[in-house]
Amino acid sequence: MKHVLLIEDDLVLRENTAELLELSGYKVTVASDGLEAVEIALKKLPDIIVCDIMMPELDGYGVLNTLSKNSDTKYIPFIFLSAKTEHQDVRKGMNMGADDYITKPFDEEELISAIESRLAKRAILKDLRGEKNSSNDDLNESEVNPIQDLKTLFNNNGEVFNYVTNDIIFKEGNNSNYIYLINKGVVKCYKLDEQGKELTTALYREGDLFGYTSFTQNGPYQETAAVIKDVEIVGITKNALKSILDKNHKVALELIQCLTDDLSGIKEQLLQMAYSTVNKKTAATIIRFAEKMNRKPEDPLKISRSDLASVAGIATETLIRTMSDFKRQGIIKMEGRNIKIVDIQKLKHMY
Repeated sequence: MKHVLLIEDDLVLRENTAELLELSGYKVTVASDGLEAVEIALKKLPDIIVCDIMMPELDGYGVLNTLSKNSDTKYIPFIFLSAKTEHQDVRKGMNMGADDYITKPFDEEELISAIESRLAKRAILKDLRGEKNSSNDDLNESEVNPIQDLKTLFNNNGEVFNYVTNDIIFKEGNNSNYIYLINKGVVKCYKLDEQGKELTTALYREGDLFGYTSFTQNGPYQETAAVIKDVEIVGITKNALKSILDKNHKVALELIQCLTDDLSGIKEQLLQMAYSTVNKKTAATIIRFAEKMNRKPEDPLKISRSDLASVAGIATETLIRTMSDFKRQGIIKMEGRNIKIVDIQKLKHMY
């Protein structure tokens, strides 16, 4: 059973979060302030730490700074949990070496997913070195440095851009100087055919990379990128990224994995567009947009019918007829532009 140290000064939130973690199969130790947390961490050496920022005695930044100087605790995965949502606050935490930053209010899946991914990353690093001992054995600093996290890399070396819904980030044919990572929001990329019909080629959300055509040449972008949910993105020049990759092979491997996953998703989409029935295409597209745009798939989805049709690879009129049929079956609800999934299991079963 993995051990989580939860540091939170708000009693109700502390108790609720601790209960959530325990129900998810974790052993939980709690602390109500930073000084108490440091003492517990040094004594019990938890597998992972989830820490608020604004606290009495010693704030979250101070906790991370103190533990990072101790050889027994410096490599314990550290997640900030805070109501501070300004970019400079997030960047400060990541620059200090935090592994993740979750803003309040958060949902259960978001927190559990963050913990699981950080513990998994820790385990992978141990396996790579053939470690067989406890999670607190010494690790080579270069193997657990936060630079391995692409989000940290981009935030530390890139330029921040903010766009609102319907803004164009770049157009097909523009010079491709930047590669982007999404901090929040959703972006779609598309191409126009000879008749001017739009074909959506990809959807990107928080944590996704886009805008890459070549890592060595500044050729033109091969598609247009538009915002479908207000975004904050970080752009890094190709020269800067190439310099970092040349010096850090582990970052290069992480980037390759990212691109491999992206290509797998595109292949799956193309196969679906080629061989699926209209019902399957429509169902899969609704689910895909819901997963990209919403914290929970069942939350109302605000997206144009033309965007849905473009991704599904069918005519807008056909998509609307199919969605009307889904509505009659009680699978979805439609109120104006909003779509709400009523029976997600039935929708998923269609594809």
